[in-house]
Amino acid sequence: MKKLSSIFLILIISILNIYCQNLVDNAKDYLSIEKIDNLVLVSLKDQKLYLIKNDLIYKSYLISSSKYGIGNKSGSNKTPIGLHKINKKIGDKTPIFGRMIGRKYYGKIAKIYHDTTQSKTDDITSRILWLEGMEKGINKGGDIDSFKRYIYIHGTSEEGRIGYPNSNGCIRMLNKDVINLYNNVEVGTLVLIL
Repeated sequence: MKKLSSIFLILIISILNIYCQNLVDNAKDYLSIEKIDNLVLVSLKDQKLYLIKNDLIYKSYLISSSKYGIGNKSGSNKTPIGLHKINKKIGDKTPIFGRMIGRKYYGKIAKIYHDTTQSKTDDITSRILWLEGMEKGINKGGDIDSFKRYIYIHGTSEEGRIGYPNSNGCIRMLNKDVINLYNNVEVGTLVLIL
């Protein structure tokens, strides 16, 4: 029985390694590069965010993208795809669960929902990574500009809804996860949303 369990475990690990390598290879193909030094890869299909360093998945996190689907138009509340970069990091001095309004912390701690409760205020909490689109006609310029649409990676008060599309366009994360990601990326880090 132990031998069968060991074989099954090795098989699962092998399948996961192949899947992870495929994610890295797909990102390399999209970017037309041989090696990834540092990249944030958001998989909308998997509702996961991967931090890739030196061609390896360094960290993975559950996320929540838009409940309205994929899209780039201003006012659509959809999550844009394509290549972005982190334009601004906001929240160095904001405590975990600190609620931000207009990208500023005013001293209020958000009520965190661990079930599927929907907040009345769509809270942005803990940290913000403000994204800038890098692809003209896809996520940069005109009424499809991710930066002008205020597309962020940020913490949320709706932690129980992470892992499923529930946002209004941004990429939501658990608060402890967005703080961890924030501490592992810099302004200018590339973000690929697929």
